[in-house]
Amino acid sequence: MALLTLAFVLSLVLGASDIPLSRIAPLLFHPDDSTDSLVIHTLRLPRTLVAALAGAGLAVSGTLLQGVTRNPLADPGILGVEAGGALAILVLVVFFPAAPAALFVPAAFVGGVLAASVAYGAARSVGLTPLRLALAGVAVAYLVGAATRALQLLFEERAQGALFALAGSLAGRTWAQAAQVAPWVIAGVVLALLLSPRVNLLALGEDVARGLGARTERDSTLVTVLGVLLAAAAVSVVGPVGFVGLIVPHTARALVGPDHRLSLPLAALLGAAFLIAADLAARLVDRPAETPVGILVAAAGAPFFVLLARRVGRGSG
Repeated sequence: MALLTLAFVLSLVLGASDIPLSRIAPLLFHPDDSTDSLVIHTLRLPRTLVAALAGAGLAVSGTLLQGVTRNPLADPGILGVEAGGALAILVLVVFFPAAPAALFVPAAFVGGVLAASVAYGAARSVGLTPLRLALAGVAVAYLVGAATRALQLLFEERAQGALFALAGSLAGRTWAQAAQVAPWVIAGVVLALLLSPRVNLLALGEDVARGLGARTERDSTLVTVLGVLLAAAAVSVVGPVGFVGLIVPHTARALVGPDHRLSLPLAALLGAAFLIAADLAARLVDRPAETPVGILVAAAGAPFFVLLARRVGRGSG
């Protein structure tokens, strides 16, 4: 919680132009007509809230998917969920321009489910292992990304309305977008906490879980759907930001162990702090311009994925 608070405060202080720390609290609770107040309330505060919500959603999504599949490489980005969600939002914007923003999360959910299903089917056809599922997910994500880029080029003018869902960026996030995603993420995280005992059983393996009285098929479906839904909610406001759902769950388990009753709430807090900090770094690395946060997260996540995949591969061998 202290780490999240620190990241939140620094996100309000630092940016293209810095705001003195001593002015943050007064302006936060008593806004005025100053430029600093305008920057805090119309730019940095909604942006930081969206980052916290999206980070928590992606981290909890990754924790759920890793638990239900017993796959340490499972991640909404690696399994193609994020790429599928982004493509679905682009299709909605291009072909149904009058569709309300409230449909972005359901559209991203459908796209994410389809992409993950293709990845799972491809891996299962050659023998399902954690590494093969991850590689199939990466392949599907690249294929879907190519389709997204092609659609963007063919309908460049119409696609402008979906650029936020394709860039992996938090620039320009608004209060409306924070309000759009908050109910999905908050409800999803609460439901994940309530389901944590079932996730613990599923993580033991299907046979053991069934022997302990779990309804494995129903519970696996419910947990998987919830994981995809949380990732879809995040994608609907920040676009694909890979590896948050890979790095944070492993960090949470390293700190509190495999019990999902502890790792899920910690993952939510760490995920929120992680994405806020990554967005802050994206603003500072080339200011007054900024780098898309997805690029910075990928720079940290790709080596982590490679090392983890090598360890999993050796374990499978």
